[in-house]
Amino acid sequence: MKTSIDIPAEWQNISNLFVALGDAHRQRILLSFEPGERLSIGQIAAASTLSRTAITYHLKVLEQGGALRSEKVGKEVLFSIDKDCMQTSLQNVLNYIQQDI
Repeated sequence: MKTSIDIPAEWQNISNLFVALGDAHRQRILLSFEPGERLSIGQIAAASTLSRTAITYHLKVLEQGGALRSEKVGKEVLFSIDKDCMQTSLQNVLNYIQQDI
């Protein structure tokens, strides 16, 4: 058994991503994006049964977890999938699993 409890640098943000992905509402929000698409809060709320306030909360969790990125365009904030961040985090987990441990 390893005695060190230090979390490797490449694992620092993984727990936030798993929290973000661990909710069915947030999963539905992510699945609503077409490849390369950017959506506003209003567009996401229009396609959901959740309130705009709830959508805003879930978008914040997804962004903090690294699943989404946001960009202010004029008066709107547009969200898009942060594919690179998610791929890196999940690859770090796979690399650990594939180690000869």
